[in-house]
Amino acid sequence: MTQEKIDRINELARKKRTVGLSDEELAEQKALHKEYIEGYRASLRGILDNTVIERPDGSREALRKEPHQKKDTQNTDKS
Repeated sequence: MTQEKIDRINELARKKRTVGLSDEELAEQKALHKEYIEGYRASLRGILDNTVIERPDGSREALRKEPHQKKDTQNTDKS
């Protein structure tokens, strides 16, 4: 993301707090925010993909992506 786009995000945020945004500006802000978040996530993925864990024995292991696990939100134990 370019610095110009980041500046525009900040400009729209300031305007939203002071006078509000038009429908077109809200759509622009949403699109810019989405692009920013996608870039941030891609950068973070790149960092994590190149991260290794060094064990006490000196061996190195790359971080692996684990499957997403659902949390059990139902409490089956009702004692």
